[in-house]
Amino acid sequence: MSNTDPVTVLSITLCIFAALLYYGRRRNGYRNFPPGPTPLPIIGNMHIMDMNRPYETLHQLSEKYGSVYSVQLGEEKMVILTGYETVKDALVNHADEFSGRPRVPLFHEITKGHGVIFSNNESWKVMRRFTLSTLRDFGMGKETIENRIDEESDYLVEKINSYKGKPFDNTMIINAAVGNIIVSILLNHRFDYEDPTLLRLLKVVNDNTKLLGCPMSMMYNAFPSVMSWFPGIQKTVAKNQGELHEFIEETFTTQKKQLDANDQRNLIDSFLVKQREEKPSLELYFTNENLTVLVADLFGAGMETTSTTLRWGLLLMMKYPQIQRKVQNEIDKVIGSSEPLAAHRKDMPYTDAVIHEIQRFGNIIPVNVPHATTQDVTFRGYFIPKGTQVIPLLTSVLYDKNHFKKPKEFYPEHFLDASGNFVKNEAFMPFSAGKRSCAGETLAKMELFMFFVKLLQNFTFQAPPGATLDLTPAVAFTCCPMSYMMRAVPRT
Repeated sequence: MSNTDPVTVLSITLCIFAALLYYGRRRNGYRNFPPGPTPLPIIGNMHIMDMNRPYETLHQLSEKYGSVYSVQLGEEKMVILTGYETVKDALVNHADEFSGRPRVPLFHEITKGHGVIFSNNESWKVMRRFTLSTLRDFGMGKETIENRIDEESDYLVEKINSYKGKPFDNTMIINAAVGNIIVSILLNHRFDYEDPTLLRLLKVVNDNTKLLGCPMSMMYNAFPSVMSWFPGIQKTVAKNQGELHEFIEETFTTQKKQLDANDQRNLIDSFLVKQREEKPSLELYFTNENLTVLVADLFGAGMETTSTTLRWGLLLMMKYPQIQRKVQNEIDKVIGSSEPLAAHRKDMPYTDAVIHEIQRFGNIIPVNVPHATTQDVTFRGYFIPKGTQVIPLLTSVLYDKNHFKKPKEFYPEHFLDASGNFVKNEAFMPFSAGKRSCAGETLAKMELFMFFVKLLQNFTFQAPPGATLDLTPAVAFTCCPMSYMMRAVPRT
């Protein structure tokens, strides 16, 4: 140390003092804040986190600290809510107080607070109302969208038949089939599965889904001021999202030239009409920026979560062939060779239970999208100040041992009574709940049922000879299966 510049020593000392001071203030700033593991200076609780699957660490910590506790990741102190009763209490009974979104650095980089998923305040309310009403207008839950799903499922069956029973990776074709449904609402268009534009859009969404769930992403969100000096993850995520935004902007620029308020063909047309009608004021909501991010939100969320659920479903059917056979027997009995319809669901309790269990076991959004408190709130005896990041941990709801007999197993009987009738389970919450619940829930349910039934009606899914079927999730923002190969054997 004798050769060290005294100025350097002083600088390091001051930095350590400032960090300790900051740490002390963050830790002790509020009385009766939810308890949690003791954070270390600067890094907080990062040292105890499973960086690949943080939801598992967060779930485990609740066993020691209770259903409402806190963790600190770098600069950010957040509250974790676990278990069905606690999560429902927050999102439903205290819906307004927990309806905000925090400023998560990487997500803010690609949305700038626009769109519907990561927006706040009046802009979020306007975008969500518009989204819900427009999705309904263009067929969500109606026969028109049912016909589109039926048509798309035929294309998917045709594509799978082209592999002639040989092993293939289903990721891109399942993505494309599901993506075409939301694209039909957004653009009134359908892409061929080999269309290079569609394949590129799917790739950037898939790549960002992986990047946003990787350890480097977690590090960036925890230490944005430091990680901004090493912009690898941020730069790649922004570049990918920029490609998607550019495609959307080119599309609505073209549609704007052809716009007819009396003949609105898709969601973009409806938005552009609202934009034209919006009266000039200090706050404009139907802006080009909101349109770009809204369409990106709906395309990404509408494609990724449903296609991931279907891919879990096919993997699980290969893993548990006896369950696959029972689903096929029910399909043969109720539908036969006819086209599957959404109305068939009520007569197919076992299939319905299997689809619900695929969603529960698949645990697609394990950490949920982060919430934030919109005001100071006292919740279950703890004080949570306005603006606190809150994680309603969906994995703790879907795997709640108080509501599911075998939470860590794939067990369709979670949704069946002793007589084989379908029964709802109140802790089934894959779409979240409350004011920030998934806007496309009705569409997703219809897609899952119709695609899944059509596939099992036409094929028996098997693993290639010698293949090991691994149910360990991949590392990504969504809880998706690792890549796998499958065989689709036509049913005779």
